[in-house]
Amino acid sequence: MNGSLSANKESPESNVTNAHISQALNIVHNPRSSAELRQNASKYLEDFSHEDEAPYHGYLLASNKEQPAIIRHFGLSLLGNAVRHQWEAYSSEQRDAVRGWVITLAQGVEEDDPVYLSNKVAQAWIEITKRSWAIDWMDMDELLVRLWSDSAAARSVLVLTILETLSEDILAGKDTTSGTRSNDLNRACVEIFTPAPVLIEHFPARETSINVRYGEEGWLSRITEFLDWCLREEQTTKEQRNCAIIALSTLRSTVPWIIPGALVAVHIFERVRRCLAIPTVPIQLAAIDILLTLYNRSRFPKEDFTSLVFPVYNRDTIDLLKRLYEWSTVDPADIDSEKYLLLKKISEMLFNAGVLLEERPSFVTTSCDLTDFLTLLLNVVESEKNYGRLPVVKAFYGPLLGLCSRRLIRYEALPEDSADPSIIYLNEDVDTMPERHAFLGNYARFCTQIVSTIVEQQPADALYHILGQADQMLSHVYDGEADFKSSNYSKRSIPVLKIEAQFSVIEAALKGCTRWLSRSTKSQEEIEKDVLTSSLQAWCERLLALRFEDPLIIERIIQLAVVFATGPLKHNAQLTFKVFDYVLSTRCPENSMSGAYSEAVKDLESFRLHQLQRLAMRFPDYFIHVFDEIERRISEVTQTMATDEQMRMRYSSILFIITHRATHVDPKPRERKLEQFLHSLVSQWDNDLLSNSLSSFNGFCHLIGLGNVQQYARDRAIHRIQEWSEQPLDDEGKALQTHMHNALDDLPLRATKTILSVSMERVEPGSRAYDMACALWQKNIALILPNLLRFIAQAHAFHDPANWKELPPEMHTIVRRFLTDRFWQVGISSGSRDEFYAKVGETKATLEGLASSVRATIRAVRETGYRILYYMSLLREHFYSFEELPEPLARTLFTDACALSTHQMSVLVEMIRPIIDGCPAKSRAHFLPPMLIGLFEQLDHKASAEWDRITARTQSASGDDNLSDEMRDENPPNTHATANGLPTDHDHSSHSSMRDYILSTPSVLKPVILFCTHALRPDDVAGEVREFMSTEVLKACITSVHEQYFVDLQKDLAQLIGSIILAYTPRTDTPRSVLLSLPSMTAEKVDGAIQQIYKAANNQHEQRALVLNLLEGLRGVSISEQGKVAVADPRKARSALQEKYMTTNMDMEAKEDRRSPDLEGVADMFK
Repeated sequence: MNGSLSANKESPESNVTNAHISQALNIVHNPRSSAELRQNASKYLEDFSHEDEAPYHGYLLASNKEQPAIIRHFGLSLLGNAVRHQWEAYSSEQRDAVRGWVITLAQGVEEDDPVYLSNKVAQAWIEITKRSWAIDWMDMDELLVRLWSDSAAARSVLVLTILETLSEDILAGKDTTSGTRSNDLNRACVEIFTPAPVLIEHFPARETSINVRYGEEGWLSRITEFLDWCLREEQTTKEQRNCAIIALSTLRSTVPWIIPGALVAVHIFERVRRCLAIPTVPIQLAAIDILLTLYNRSRFPKEDFTSLVFPVYNRDTIDLLKRLYEWSTVDPADIDSEKYLLLKKISEMLFNAGVLLEERPSFVTTSCDLTDFLTLLLNVVESEKNYGRLPVVKAFYGPLLGLCSRRLIRYEALPEDSADPSIIYLNEDVDTMPERHAFLGNYARFCTQIVSTIVEQQPADALYHILGQADQMLSHVYDGEADFKSSNYSKRSIPVLKIEAQFSVIEAALKGCTRWLSRSTKSQEEIEKDVLTSSLQAWCERLLALRFEDPLIIERIIQLAVVFATGPLKHNAQLTFKVFDYVLSTRCPENSMSGAYSEAVKDLESFRLHQLQRLAMRFPDYFIHVFDEIERRISEVTQTMATDEQMRMRYSSILFIITHRATHVDPKPRERKLEQFLHSLVSQWDNDLLSNSLSSFNGFCHLIGLGNVQQYARDRAIHRIQEWSEQPLDDEGKALQTHMHNALDDLPLRATKTILSVSMERVEPGSRAYDMACALWQKNIALILPNLLRFIAQAHAFHDPANWKELPPEMHTIVRRFLTDRFWQVGISSGSRDEFYAKVGETKATLEGLASSVRATIRAVRETGYRILYYMSLLREHFYSFEELPEPLARTLFTDACALSTHQMSVLVEMIRPIIDGCPAKSRAHFLPPMLIGLFEQLDHKASAEWDRITARTQSASGDDNLSDEMRDENPPNTHATANGLPTDHDHSSHSSMRDYILSTPSVLKPVILFCTHALRPDDVAGEVREFMSTEVLKACITSVHEQYFVDLQKDLAQLIGSIILAYTPRTDTPRSVLLSLPSMTAEKVDGAIQQIYKAANNQHEQRALVLNLLEGLRGVSISEQGKVAVADPRKARSALQEKYMTTNMDMEAKEDRRSPDLEGVADMFK
């Protein structure tokens, strides 16, 4: 490249070259050109862009006003490409030449130039600025000021574009090139934007030896004055309005980082308020964006808070914002995009201003009248839009409580095509179901927090208001709705949703009331406490007198009543008895003709029993005084309502809890009573008939109701049926399902789990209740364990197809299909969780439903057995000290464990974890070796088998395979990751850790090491992983960096590339070789980048910048490189507040498969 500016005179050779370029561009853009001709022309242009003289010719083309715009644009591209990719290789003379050409082009920008050309000039200026400003280009600011001083509006816009991009790229950390010298560029930007007096005031000792500034005003002052000029007339021209919008956008880019005092000095708030009053939506949007960004800042000195934040609370400002908000409110049936976006931004700006007020109440002065501001906030949040946050102020608690009551309805239960405006707005703002769940969940939690906080501050008045609202709602819950009918039952009926919302408000209020009661210690408040609790008791008693037929409504009444009893009225024994009696006696009639209703009745029954157990655990000393009456009532209920042994045992467990946990009871009668509870249960285990049935596989199958499953499957050749969910069950199949259910209920498994759980849960070791449980169970577990282990062993054996001897070999494949659990998995399963369970319910009477019953039965046996073992382990030495236990237990758990699926294996491992953790140090020597050896041997076998299966499936995979099924099938590393936490230390009395024990016990250590060796493949794990990461992963990252679809992820991809280079380059040359294989990569360039990445090992930001700088020519085109012509859909603009409320670890739905564009050209880079 000619390094002298004297080369500006065109030579005959350059004219010929430029003519060739023009001809090639015309061919490329001419739709009539042949494919071959277009391809040759494109190749010529691409090759020419790498020539040394390319930037010079680019300048000649771009500066020639007679050339078409498309040719001038290509000339600017040649210049920009040279700056991005060749700048480091240029001499100082060549850099001066290129910089001079760009400056000349900027000085030549005219009004009639297309916007994309001036943007391209600005981009070239910016790229040079990032690389040389404050190094060898010291007069950049002076040149900008001279451009600004010209009368041409186009050059003012050019300057604003340059300043805005510098502000966003450098100070906001959005650019990677400037990231390598961010400190110098940051200081330079602060220097040229900030008025000199403000800099002197805030940084009197700042470094001034390198002067990059021109003039005292600073760009903040110049831009605000320019804004005044644009809007000086009442009737502005289109050009003035456009300039004002660009000026406001540039100001907004500085707000996140500029010194607040600088904003005060230029009277930013007054100027923005003036813009809000101008009846032009784009100007109003740009102005509100400044306030939105300003109030999102986290720190304000008090004097700046007074000047920048307090004005928004003034009556004049509030009147303006109120008028603007009311004007921008849109019809949900016909949403105006710009007005709707303005509406959302005003709402969020007010939210930010409210947060500042809430977080800095000490800054508020008596001269500040907040009534108007808070009224506007309340009006905004009461609109149909579902977001907004209010500071809690006493004068507004009534409307706030009413608002929260209305907003706690389960919007996700309403149909998507609902005419409710909130649903329409929700559909407009939120695209995916996971985001909707996240947003609504966060919003509901926020509403309950408001209620709880208000009640804690003003308990009497707030509760009076809330309970009054509830009385009104309960009196009219079915107004306008059809009478309840079980035949067309729905869990999402409007009455149910209304009551759920209102009761959620009351529960939140009771939490706040409980906190107030617990912290209130003043003697004058005792009377208020008594009055309040009396009112709560009266309301709760009225609640218990209500009569509804809907099972879900009854369930919510029970739940709320229990919250009263266990919360603010926990010292009221009389109310507790009433709640207990209500829960015990309440029931709904059956209706077998309605499946949904019957399911709800069953759920209610289970919920009732759980709440009764909860009350018994919480208040045993209340109930022990009326034990005989409770025993009589429970006996009556079990005779009329308990339909199976499991249900009867759960009722009996209530009596067991009261007897076991009451404190003032004679020990001897108590012990006899508890032993009576256990006698009949233990006798079912210590039974020869049961032992004989469990001694064989067939006996076990008949015992649990699965004896005829194999014959049923064989007779109907179900292996030939593709869609089991479409094959209805015949009468024999339905009878088989019923038999499974009844057989499982007759077994002692669930009853034993129930009694053990109520004996051990929430009982502290060393307590009286714990010692009593140990004394009670230690003499009985020896009678239970033998057959319990047989149950678990046979349940594991059931998963082995070899044991299904009644099936011919060709049918063994159905065993896996029978026993593979169906479950909904976030991000993989299609449809929502509710849709999944609805589909499962719909297939109950099909062949798939029969398979579901089989797997549910065997899962219940397996996992109930696990749970019983866990509860037994809580007995500590009374369990671990059995000398005969470890070997049989290990054989039971691990002999057929490999037959389990990876998911089922992970459940087994999770169950073993606490049992191993809980082993006392003195019992480790005899208990742990067989357990740990068996566990890791089976994990090793399972890992190898799963790797083999996955390898075989991969080799035979086709494009038609069901990817979601494969993704749901956990891979070995994921499954065996559950074993990572096994060697932990819960026995703090031990002088040696579990890890020390394993390391010092060779028989245990060997299978652990073997498993770790085989868990990952291939055999040379470290080397293979290193090479895989250095080739395939690195190539995939580079390919993705090239992709336009992944422009937003370029920083993350660059970070991964940098990490690969840091981690593996010292040990392998593969990453360097991959980088060198890329087009236009030289060894000098790659080695230099790698060395710089090493130096930035502790600076991830700089690593990313270096990687993206290295890959600049391969990166996907950014918005700035496209001339900023891409416009986002304003209706889908996502505000920061929405992003916050939609960010959570909640369930994610599967997303649509989006095919990538053809990447053949990128793939060629690696050939």
